[in-house]
Amino acid sequence: MSKHGKVLVAMSGGIDSSVTAMMLHEQGYEVIGITMKTWDYESSGSSKRETGCCSLDSINDARTMAVTYGFPHYILDIRGEFGESIINNFVEEYLAGRTPNPCVLCNTHIKWDALLKRADMLDCEFIATGHYAQIREENNRKIIYKGLDQSKDQTYVLWGLGQESLRRTMFPLGNFKKTEIKQMAKDAGFYDLANKSESYDICFVPDNDYRQFLKHRMPELEAKVDGGNYIFKGKNVGKHRGYPFYTVGQRKGLDIALGAPVFVKEIIPETNTVILGDKEDLEENHLTVRDFNLIKYETLPEDFVGLTKIRYKDPGTLATINAIDNKLDVIFHASVNGVAPGQSAVIYEGNDLVGGGFIDRKKFL
Repeated sequence: MSKHGKVLVAMSGGIDSSVTAMMLHEQGYEVIGITMKTWDYESSGSSKRETGCCSLDSINDARTMAVTYGFPHYILDIRGEFGESIINNFVEEYLAGRTPNPCVLCNTHIKWDALLKRADMLDCEFIATGHYAQIREENNRKIIYKGLDQSKDQTYVLWGLGQESLRRTMFPLGNFKKTEIKQMAKDAGFYDLANKSESYDICFVPDNDYRQFLKHRMPELEAKVDGGNYIFKGKNVGKHRGYPFYTVGQRKGLDIALGAPVFVKEIIPETNTVILGDKEDLEENHLTVRDFNLIKYETLPEDFVGLTKIRYKDPGTLATINAIDNKLDVIFHASVNGVAPGQSAVIYEGNDLVGGGFIDRKKFL
């Protein structure tokens, strides 16, 4: 009988999830490790050697940790669920002229759902992951807030989690710095793990070439969309390779010379049109957010002022936010650059994650 109860730990084979399992085991929890296989390289069309969270090496690394500490380890094949939900959405979003955010969807609809389902089957009270984030309870709500190591903070991709999921979730790494986690691995004798390289690519686009991925998934796509118009300052200035192969804010790879740097300002899938603009043309002070989820509050206070991030590495900009017609109306206090429909807009109050949603194509007038 364990001292604290049973916890199912999501183990990718990387240092963060491995140290999470090691730490909980040493704290007296009855740990069960689970590695989720979400995809394979053959289906992604990549010629790159398998590395990362779903490779055989990573699965073996997770299992080695489990064997060393004597706790069970299982492999869960969810490639079918992942493909139907995440990869199909990824393709559909680009076809809709948006820039998808697959890690958010994966956390919300695949990983947490799969973990909780298996936790129930294995009589585990908790699930745990290696995310750099923290949880506390306040006003009978579970609130996510930034991890101690804000350079590694991962709260941006967690805005879609519901209260029921959060009540059973643990983030053991939240009050540690990455350097401390690496030292823990070294102290335990896992030197290779401590020095293991980390990938920040989308897991099913391992070479970071989403255009090639789209072509592999839809061989007919390139011929179907090639030759659409570039529009700059209201004028047709050339042809592009097809609207799905561009993202808002893109500057490189446009294959067009107009005498000064230009950027993708807007994508219009209905007419296969890519609107170009100067850097100043990318500035926005207003957007709407669809499919939003609130974590800190049950309902958003009127004229709420919070720091809003429009991409993962965005430092954030203060904005006044109101819920209108099942969307969030966001008015920034200073202009933001490169608002990409389909990406996440994530709202903070101090270090607390208030909630988030997907940036919509249309703005309130």
